[in-house]
Amino acid sequence: MSAPLLLWVVLLHWATGGGFIGGGRTWQHCTDLRPLDILSEVVPASGLARGMRVFQVQGVRGFQLATSRPRALGFPASRLFIHCDCFPEEFSIIVTLRVLSVPAKRNEYIFTLMAEESPSVLVGLRYAPEKLHFLFWSQERAGGWQTRVTFHNVSLSNNQWHTLVLAVSGQSFSLTVDCSVPKDMVVETPFPASLSVKRASFYLGNRRRRKGVFTGLLRQLVLLPGADATPQICTAMDFKEAMLSVPTVLQDVPMKPASNEVLKYPYETDTKVTLGSRPPCTKQEKAQFWFNASQRGLYLCNGSAWISMLEVKQRLDYVEEYQNLVTNSETMGVEVFTIPKVGLFAATANRYTPPGSAIYKWTDGKFVPYQNIPTYQAQSWKYFTIGKKIFLAVANFEQNDRGQEFSVIYKWSRRKEKFITYQRITTHSARDWEAFVIEGEAFLAVVNHREGNNHNIDSVIYRWNPRTGLFETNQTIPTSGAYDWEFFTIGPYSFLAVANTFNGTSTKIYSHIYIWLSGSFQLFQSILTFGAADWEVFHIGDRVFLAVANSHSYDSGMPAPSNFYAINSSIYELNITAQMFVKFQDLLTYSALDWEFFSVGDDSFLVVANSFDGFTFSVNSIIYRWQGYEGFVAAHHLPTVGCRDWEAFHTAEGSYLLYSSAKEPLSKVLKLKTT
Repeated sequence: MSAPLLLWVVLLHWATGGGFIGGGRTWQHCTDLRPLDILSEVVPASGLARGMRVFQVQGVRGFQLATSRPRALGFPASRLFIHCDCFPEEFSIIVTLRVLSVPAKRNEYIFTLMAEESPSVLVGLRYAPEKLHFLFWSQERAGGWQTRVTFHNVSLSNNQWHTLVLAVSGQSFSLTVDCSVPKDMVVETPFPASLSVKRASFYLGNRRRRKGVFTGLLRQLVLLPGADATPQICTAMDFKEAMLSVPTVLQDVPMKPASNEVLKYPYETDTKVTLGSRPPCTKQEKAQFWFNASQRGLYLCNGSAWISMLEVKQRLDYVEEYQNLVTNSETMGVEVFTIPKVGLFAATANRYTPPGSAIYKWTDGKFVPYQNIPTYQAQSWKYFTIGKKIFLAVANFEQNDRGQEFSVIYKWSRRKEKFITYQRITTHSARDWEAFVIEGEAFLAVVNHREGNNHNIDSVIYRWNPRTGLFETNQTIPTSGAYDWEFFTIGPYSFLAVANTFNGTSTKIYSHIYIWLSGSFQLFQSILTFGAADWEVFHIGDRVFLAVANSHSYDSGMPAPSNFYAINSSIYELNITAQMFVKFQDLLTYSALDWEFFSVGDDSFLVVANSFDGFTFSVNSIIYRWQGYEGFVAAHHLPTVGCRDWEAFHTAEGSYLLYSSAKEPLSKVLKLKTT
């Protein structure tokens, strides 16, 4: 036989379905190497098949399958394989699904391909907790047998959408979940080169019986012959919901009909309305509603924030006296905090010992005494948590009866339901504690005011040691008669501002802002202050502000001013371009000792603690309202006596302010009345 004739015979043999020369496998053109949408085949053109519902979750639609008639969710394989009767030898299966919680020993079938006369699965995919099983039938031996390829540690989060790509080629099997690192397996039994699908049918979410029906949602189920679909899927912006082929009923349709007609495809959502305090809003809560009963507002979660759908905007109308809180003695500071599942508390830092300082619990709409703690001219409290541990640190200004000077960290005892002594730390006329977390590590910074008559001493930052369960010295920072620490973050950066009050000769000194770099705080900016007693950081929209409370102006080398205490306090704003805080506004204050920022509805407020005007301690503290271009404008004047500290807090009954008096054993709770 001549060479051209031989070549013609070989080509004819291939074209008519002959085998490989020297091999036993058969070449057959079974598909067009295009995506074969299994889900779309189950959905009739006129609507939905019986036993199927369309659900929308997190803005994405999927099928929910009923268990009553599993055979109704099937169709003949010949509708997909129109050129021949063999399953592709190489292929990918693409699945987008949302699983529910499945018992540990239960399997749920995503799909099966079964011959009508046999209970065996020719090809199938089933899910079990942390596992995915791919099943196929090999007919190369007499009677055939079933092979199961199991992928372990397949972590699919409950109630989240996931996209899986299973690529099959001979003995090689690869599973990719949400475009992460593929799980590759090589098994002894290869996928059959010629798996007959004559008189076979696909079944969606079951194996032709009620047991093992898929209980989650299915959005995409595609068979792609001859190719690994991973590169196509993983180029999508949102790979968890990447679409190769999705039934029309699951694709986005207008929320409103074009005319008076109804929507072509009805669908449901697993809408849930949450009552009470503001719940989290993440992708998991997307499309959920929150009803704020106290403010009569309805909000919708868009996956990251609560969007107002219906809201009665609250506005601060006036402030009324709500409770006179009799304290153990004059109160230098107050801390309001909530212990989960226990309640709302207020800790007062009282001047005299005995009787020490007190903790009050909010009961029936009032603060009532809860626990007394021995303190020594306490200046402030700081509440903080580390993991599940709950702490309360007090800053003691004076020595105890034994001449020892230390401040104390108390730990909440769940068994006793009280705070008990946990760690004593040597301090020097401590004024304030600040607790914060940087890169997962917990820190506690103390303000040391003076040692004897020396005001220029170090304040200390302590780091939590999880091995010893104690705070240990991490860094010291030189301070001058310091009063306050204020920690804050801007983007990925952490800052710590200190309020320096007096250097031994003058209150006209620089206070400093430090930035965390390379494992320690380094100087970022210095701001001239006048007896600074407090820093308060706050955000209004995208703008970042820092307010300082200036207490008095004194310089031993300068002539005395007409009034040491009538002095401007200043508000600074972060200038991103200049990478520094620049002065935004001056406000006249009278020996200001504290700022407190709070919001009511869409309005933002600052309240200042005015303590002394040069003549009397009975001086008005002022609430300033944010007026945009005008800055902060005085809105309410509040009669106070030696006001030292403000705290804003909220309960189910409303919003409140609590101020402490450094001149009388009486603090007051004020209620914000809104319209």
